[in-house]
This record gives sequence, structure tokens and C-alpha cells, in this order.
Amino acid sequence: MTQQQLGPAPATVPVAEPGAGPRSRPARLRAAAPLLTALGLFAAVRLTGVVAMTVAASLTGKRSGAALLGRSWDSLWYLRIAADGYGRSIPYKPGIIFNDLAFFPLYPGLVRAVRTVLPLSGGVTGMLIAWTASLAAAAGIYAIGVRLHSRPVAVFLVLLWGLLPHSVILTMAYTEPLLTAFAAWSLYAVLTGRWIWAGTLASLAGVSRPNGFAVAAAVLVTAAYEVIHKRGRNVSHRLWTGAAIAPLGWTGYVLWVGVQRGDPLGGYFGVQRDWGSRFDYGVGALSVVRHLLLKGDRFVFPVTLVIVAAAVLLFALLVAERAAPLPLIVYSGVLLLIALGGAGFFPSKPRFLLPAFPLLLPLALALARTAKARPRSALLVMGALAGLSLSYGTYLVAFAHRPL
Repeated sequence: MTQQQLGPAPATVPVAEPGAGPRSRPARLRAAAPLLTALGLFAAVRLTGVVAMTVAASLTGKRSGAALLGRSWDSLWYLRIAADGYGRSIPYKPGIIFNDLAFFPLYPGLVRAVRTVLPLSGGVTGMLIAWTASLAAAAGIYAIGVRLHSRPVAVFLVLLWGLLPHSVILTMAYTEPLLTAFAAWSLYAVLTGRWIWAGTLASLAGVSRPNGFAVAAAVLVTAAYEVIHKRGRNVSHRLWTGAAIAPLGWTGYVLWVGVQRGDPLGGYFGVQRDWGSRFDYGVGALSVVRHLLLKGDRFVFPVTLVIVAAAVLLFALLVAERAAPLPLIVYSGVLLLIALGGAGFFPSKPRFLLPAFPLLLPLALALARTAKARPRSALLVMGALAGLSLSYGTYLVAFAHRPL
């Protein structure tokens, strides 16, 4: 890809003078300082969220903070799969059957692998994997921000991702951190022309969550653009290999479930329908919106509506301002399409959008400009976002009692 297609020029990286020896340790630390700052701020806000949620849990007296973070809702399904494998099905109500085949296998496989090495409980192991993946994702998001824009923009991008209303998920035993980590580094590999890495990481993203196919879509569309742009000439075999690898994880699991169900192509989607989840082009979401506007509902539903509407607006800004190149737009667009077009589990839509970090680029650019001109204003905005994120995240986990 040419620099024009990739986006703005990357920030300048300090290099040694010609003929000079390796950089000293202080020089290396100075070069890494912005990344360490971004990761430190991200860890600080997320650990503050853990403390706030733990205090709230102790006040309710029903469950401990560790239990809420490590053993809530979908986490329980993943931990059961990790312990006993697939095969659990629970009739919930007429027309609804919960089947564990709906959950992709990478995360429970990692939980099981780590527990064979470390003497930890399932919940603690799940949180350890999620926290590690969150930091890896933050590092990947920072790398993309630096390559496309600048270090200040990259720091704000990481911090904004850690302060989303549903960012409490990043410290829970859930799969969104794992998907985002693979997605960020796969997209970075695309931007830097490392196609085999891009395809391999996209395949791993695809086996971590159902919407992980968005990463493979970004790799495939960008690869197709490259082939068309070069008219099929001088296309590296690495591009073809990476593009071929990218969808293998997602398609492999979907086909495996289909075989188990006796319907190779439709079996997995039948499992999703049994859960009450299907792609209906937004009809179900619009009915929920209509209900909210006419009759109102619990606090979580209107907040969800605001978050989804904000995501649509941010995607429009991302495209209009050309703040991101093709692979990031495709990735974010597919995630947004899945969230908008899927029926069922309306309060979970912000969680489905949590991996769509490129949507935050317009905000990160604006905050970087504000911080340069009016640093107090930028600090005030970030403080307000932190307060909203921590309070709402605590409410969701400790008080709302709604599926996340």
C-alpha cells in the first residue's frame, strides 16, 4: 500500500546518528516513554474501576468483586467449556435454548491451558488472560495511533478506549480484550505490509468471538484492493498467503459446529437462532428503539441507545475526516453492521462495539489538538469521561443485574 492509502505519515521515530553505536539504555527508555505512559494511564483507570467495583460489591454484600469480575454471565459458560468441554444445552423458555456451541473456543482453551500450569481458579485465570490481553490490545492500539498520526493522538486513543462506558468488560473474564488484541496487531501488520502476520492474527481473532470475522474482512478487503490497485502484477505471495489464512479460524469453527449439528453450512447459525440471536438487518433493534421512545425502559436500555447512536456518528466522522485508512474503516464498519443488524440482547450491543477502537480516532485527534492549545480543557474532558466510565461500569456489574 502507498502512504496515501495508508493514511497520514507516521510519527518520526528517533534513530541513531550514522556510524553511531547502539542507543544507550536511557535513550531507549526515552523513546519508549510515550508507550509506557499510555499503558500506565490505561492500567491506572482500569485498576481504579476494579477498586470501585469491588467496593460497590462489598456494599451490596451479595457477591465479592472477584466473583463479579470472574464469574458473571458469559464468563460462566466459558469456564464450564474450559473445565468440561462442549455439550451443555439448557432449555430457557419456549423457542429459546441456550447451547454452549455458540461460544468460540480460543478463550476457554487458553483458560484450560493456563490452569494446567498455574494453580489458579477458573475465574482468576479468566481475569488474568483478559487483563493480559487488554494490555496487549492497548499496546497495539497505541502502535496504530503512532503510525497513522502522532504519539499524543496514540496516547489519547488508548486512554479513550479504556474509558468507554463498557470498558469494565476489559477487566472481566470476557473475550472482548482477546479479540481486540488480535485485531489491533493484525491491523497494524496490514498497515506495515506484514501479510502473513496479519492473516495469522486475523485467524486467531476469528476463533475468539463470532464478530471476530471483522478482522478477516479487513484483511481480505485490503488485500483485494492491493491486487486491483496493482492490476494483479508484482503481488507478493505473502499477500495471497495472509489473505488465505485470515478467515480460517472463523470459518473452521462455524463449519465444525455445523458438522456437529448435521448442517455444515447452517448449523452454527441455528445455534444462534436458538439463543434468540439472528441477523435481521436491524428490525429488532428498531423495535427496541420505538419501545424506548414511546414507553421508556430501564436505565441500561436508553444508555445503550445513546452509545450505539454515538458509534454511528463516530463512524461517519471517521470516514468523512479520513482519520483512518481502508482496513480500519472496514473493520469498524463490519463490527458496527453486526451490532446494528443483530436481533436480541440489545443491552449487549455496546460490548459488541468495544473492540471497534478505530471509531475513537476522531475524538483522539480532537483531544490532542485541545491538549496542545488548552491543556486544562482536555484534562477536564478526560476527568469527566473517567467519572462517567467508572460509575457506569460499577453500576452495570454490581447493581444492574442485566446480561452484559
